Amino acid sequence: MPYIRIERPRPHVSVIRMDRPERMNSMAFELVVPLHEAFADLAKDNDTRCVILTGTGRGFCSGADTRDTAPPPNIAGLTLTRIATRSMTLLADLVLAMRRMPQPVICAVNGAAIGGGLCLALGGDIRLAAESACFRAAGINNGLTATELGLSFLLPRAIGTSRAFEIALSGRDVPADEAAQIGLVSRVVPDAELMDAALELADRINGWSTQGVQLTKRMLWAGLETGSLQAAIELESHTQLFVRLTTQNFEEASRARKEGRKPEFRD
Repeated sequence: MPYIRIERPRPHVSVIRMDRPERMNSMAFELVVPLHEAFADLAKDNDTRCVILTGTGRGFCSGADTRDTAPPPNIAGLTLTRIATRSMTLLADLVLAMRRMPQPVICAVNGAAIGGGLCLALGGDIRLAAESACFRAAGINNGLTATELGLSFLLPRAIGTSRAFEIALSGRDVPADEAAQIGLVSRVVPDAELMDAALELADRINGWSTQGVQLTKRMLWAGLETGSLQAAIELESHTQLFVRLTTQNFEEASRARKEGRKPEFRD
């Protein structure tokens, strides 16, 4: 796929690499369309248990491409306003596609995550940042809104309302160390160690039950939209009972602890 590479450096781990470094992996449709395809392909890949999204070069993703690029697909006969709506939907659906994937998605933010690139990072389940990474809600800098691709929902939930409002309205850069301090990313590592850290985390996640991991991801996302504590507990209880009663995972975990070995969950 042009501008997108899928790598499989470890068992059960797939890396999606945005590979347009000369444009800092900007969201041109020639990158967005194959990125959609990569998400869809890996979501159906039963061997992939964890996905890492990263970029090549100095940028993770620099947002909208300001140069002439390929038009969005399948727009023959559409008016300008319908083309604009289809284009925005195609971009915004990247975040929803990441959420729908059964596998956890680790965003290894290797550089600038600007505008839509920040939103793409927010769409991941976990964010690790290189020391050179920075984040900016750049729509405001371009005379538009800073809120796009789910940012108004995701950013306040990640870092709190006051910080989210300040970052979105000021249009300033948030360096990696500050991003870690406010909870925008889980941690910061030296640039040269970013992929090793992401792979190590993926391996750790893959050591647990695939069913348990996938349902935990679903429940955490559902919890962001659940209206009450009681409703969240009800959802959690049914999910926990489902795994407990339909697998032997709990029994295997108990045996493994007694025998001093790692569990082998068969779901």
